[in-house]
Amino acid sequence: MSFNPDEKIGLFIDGANLYGAARSLGFDIDYKRMLDQFSKKAQLIRAYYYTALVEDQEYSPIRPLVDWLDYNGYTMVTKPAKEFTDPSGRRKIKGDMDVEIAVDMMDMADRLDHLVLFSGDGDFRAVVDAVQRKGVRVSVVSTMRSHPPMIADELRRQADVFIELQDLSKEIQRVHSERPPRRQEEEDLVDDDDDLEDEYEDDDFGVAKVTRRNA
Repeated sequence: MSFNPDEKIGLFIDGANLYGAARSLGFDIDYKRMLDQFSKKAQLIRAYYYTALVEDQEYSPIRPLVDWLDYNGYTMVTKPAKEFTDPSGRRKIKGDMDVEIAVDMMDMADRLDHLVLFSGDGDFRAVVDAVQRKGVRVSVVSTMRSHPPMIADELRRQADVFIELQDLSKEIQRVHSERPPRRQEEEDLVDDDDDLEDEYEDDDFGVAKVTRRNA
């Protein structure tokens, strides 16, 4: 990775998109290790994590992780997600955080030297271009090694640096001896289409409380 130890950096993590990319490569993210790794590379100013929540659920299995992130160095940005049943009768949860991510990237651009976007969503190409015109470098973390690739070609071309997620796996993956079997409830929330950034699996992906924004 190309980082200057003296530059100020910020992480902007599209939670669902990163989860989908890591899942496609067969590993889970250790968010403590990830924060530590980037803190060693440069002056880490802020690490944003974005996710949507189903507010009326009595219990969400993703809530413990994002509650942990909230107390361990991450700035959580959340909004209510929408739950619905698709034509085949499978439960789905949708929550698009693109606007929130773009607004924070523009807001922080004047205070950072280097933005690191964890997403492969091509919709971010325009905001990456806008940030670059302010003189800020932008690295994009996603993967081309999944099938199909998670990174949109237009976003990869726009970024100053593209970081292959699989190349980071040794530094940021969660190590565990054995993953428990998936419950049918979890399988019901998996979507096979390309809009992984909008889909939330009922798993150990991520979670948050009421939206809390700190600049």
